[in-house]
Amino acid sequence: MARTRTSSDAELLVELRRDDDVPLHRQLEQELRAAIRSGRLASGSVVPSTRGLANQLGLSRGVVVEAYEQLVAEGYLTSQPGGTTRIAEGVADSTPTATPPRPTAPEIRFDFGYGRPDVSQFPRAAWLRSMRRVLTEAPNERLVYLDPRGAAELREALADYLNRVRGTCADAQRVVVSSGFAQAVVLVMYALRARGARRIAVEDPSLHDDFRRVADLLGMIIVAVPVDDDGIRVDALARTDADLVLVTPAHQFPTGTVLSAERRAALVRWAMDGPRRIMEDDYDAEYRYDREPIGAIQGLAPEHVIYAGSASKTLAPGMRLGWLVAPADLVDDLASFKQSLDRGSPSLDQLAFADFLVRGEFDHHLRRMRPIYRARRDRLLKAIGKHLPGFDPCGASAGLHVVAWMPPGLQEAPLIERAAAGGVAISGLAGYHTEPAAARQGLLFGYGRVDESDIEEGIRIVAAALD
Repeated sequence: MARTRTSSDAELLVELRRDDDVPLHRQLEQELRAAIRSGRLASGSVVPSTRGLANQLGLSRGVVVEAYEQLVAEGYLTSQPGGTTRIAEGVADSTPTATPPRPTAPEIRFDFGYGRPDVSQFPRAAWLRSMRRVLTEAPNERLVYLDPRGAAELREALADYLNRVRGTCADAQRVVVSSGFAQAVVLVMYALRARGARRIAVEDPSLHDDFRRVADLLGMIIVAVPVDDDGIRVDALARTDADLVLVTPAHQFPTGTVLSAERRAALVRWAMDGPRRIMEDDYDAEYRYDREPIGAIQGLAPEHVIYAGSASKTLAPGMRLGWLVAPADLVDDLASFKQSLDRGSPSLDQLAFADFLVRGEFDHHLRRMRPIYRARRDRLLKAIGKHLPGFDPCGASAGLHVVAWMPPGLQEAPLIERAAAGGVAISGLAGYHTEPAAARQGLLFGYGRVDESDIEEGIRIVAAALD
């Protein structure tokens, strides 16, 4: 009959030198004493039983008993007859460090950070049902290394969902699963660099610094293209000689601008006129409030557009699930680089998300969250109008953030600093421009993780900081 494993049978790393003149019980004492004093064995934790440790180390039980008894006598261990043996409290070395204490940051009570969904609303019960089904029903072959493009079930579910909801022209064979959008960008830039691409165009303003780090590693050049009220300036893009452009057409980040129909057509023509690619970041298009849905550009030119999405804004960024819908000639290259980077995203998470999609749980979650986010947005707009007159909100018809342009003469940086001192976290727009000093001043208010009841008080604090 197999012996039941208990906590006292936990494994313990101990190095013994069997050809040494020092007796084994002394060596064991020294090893355990050093581990306790260094803190490697935490105060109050249970050590293996004498029989269990003897079995692990191939020693007689008497050797372990003798070592334990000595350490109990010295106060390193505590033991009760018939009970467990534990590390004594307060015996670890407390060596002071020379590192000065870090200054205490102001306590943030209201966090208007951008791009953050309310993870407290994550559909745990529905996700648990999907995960249980996967653990119960998934064949063993799904637990080995998968197709480098990702689990077939998820690629099929994503293609069906994106074609239905985002108007893409997606096929499961062209879907590549990634670890979020960040890895998707890396895969695309690696694949295009291997084909000779050198220049990457980005919107200005945008998260250009994130792309620049990857470009620097690959010896590529980032060029900025201005954005106006109709989206990216395609006429300016045409003068950059770029091989790839990264765009957020459905809800430009950070301004919230929607790429106009004329610009969408011009952007597609730009890509078709040469060996160029468009990477479409569809990061939060599912959340729309005051406008009709806008389809993905990928549906207009699937052989020229690389479509990218993720679960970060809709479910939770910690899921690290993203996807690409790629032109046919790029799929194998993207999958090859994905395999080289990490051998594929976690299979159980992929299968659970596939089940979540197929059963309509994702659609249900989005329907549940839209009115919640809309109510927060409405409260935010009302509070800005009431407490920050002269500020000009824009980009509020979709997404999880609002931009508020500041009146002339005001500066972002001091206002952000004073608001933080009052317990409110906000960010400015200048840092998203390639030339921050010349940028129009504005504030970025994310409302995804701020309770509706807290929004007005947070804006009042910002207004007080302004005064």
